[in-house]
Amino acid sequence: MTGIMSSRTTVIIGVVGLIAVIGLTFVLEPFRNYQLATIAAYLCAVAGLTMLTGVNGQLSLGHAALMACGAYCYAFTANGLAEQEIEGPVLLIVPIIAAVVGATVLGLVIGLAAARLHGPYLAGVTLAFVIALPAVTSRFSDVFGGDQGLWITVERRPEFLAGRGGTEMFQAWVAIACAAVVVVLLRNLMRSNFGRQMRAVRDNEVAAALAGINVARTKVIAFTVSSAAAGIGGAVMAFMTQSASPGAFNLFISLFLLMAAVIGGIGTLYGALWGSILLVVLPDVIGSITRGLSLSPEVAQRLDGNLAVGLFGAVMVLVVIVAPFGIQGLVRKAGHQIRSRGSLQSAPHPK
Repeated sequence: MTGIMSSRTTVIIGVVGLIAVIGLTFVLEPFRNYQLATIAAYLCAVAGLTMLTGVNGQLSLGHAALMACGAYCYAFTANGLAEQEIEGPVLLIVPIIAAVVGATVLGLVIGLAAARLHGPYLAGVTLAFVIALPAVTSRFSDVFGGDQGLWITVERRPEFLAGRGGTEMFQAWVAIACAAVVVVLLRNLMRSNFGRQMRAVRDNEVAAALAGINVARTKVIAFTVSSAAAGIGGAVMAFMTQSASPGAFNLFISLFLLMAAVIGGIGTLYGALWGSILLVVLPDVIGSITRGLSLSPEVAQRLDGNLAVGLFGAVMVLVVIVAPFGIQGLVRKAGHQIRSRGSLQSAPHPK
């Protein structure tokens, strides 16, 4: 009974939060709506990564390549539909589906190849895909557009939004909807019997196999699902920027995604949300600080590009030392303390 009430409470909080975020788009300025859409796009990838690493125990450094796969599949499909003069919701929904399918297939291939790898070996295999991405796009520049990437024809905002909100508001709506779908599906998966199998494989593969769990299949499915989530994130980024290029999904993005999952709270979807917010907010704050200092343009540009990396790494080290369970762990601990104090105050005092 308690579990049912907790599940209902979580659903209610999620629905209220979703409505509040959508309502927030009406009062935010266009740039803030764009940032909100970026947070939602990163949330798709970080949520899949936190499930893969935190729940199943597989370490991936190549999720930026999976996002790139989703972005390019979105670009190919959207441009192909535009050439056929197809408009409307089809121009938006079908490319997103194509991005999911493409990233899922690539994730399945990587998962099958890495099913027997552990720890740094799996990380090395996934890292190779990110490093190889620029070389592949340059070698087949007639298909992928080289370093410049591809320009994408995207669905414009609906007519009923004219005069009410800009393009950024529409982008935020699409990104929030995609992130909501990803979070709901991953939440149900993590709470299902398959979620328990993933945790068993993470804790002890030998014991999981003795319990009748197919370890290799569990790891492949987990990697494939995580790849699909990253593909949606890449599709949303391509929709927002109207482009797909290798520079947008480089090694730094892969490292940032993993750090965001760790800082937010590895293995929890709330932690993925905290990490995604930090991914977008921290560089903006650093940029504001550097612009406020009396620095030369060269120094300011170097700080703007490198200070975020160093500070993000410092934050991750600090969080690992002070709060091993991330920001969400601190929030959960504070909530428990507040509830404990409330229960003590409401308890009847002995006469």
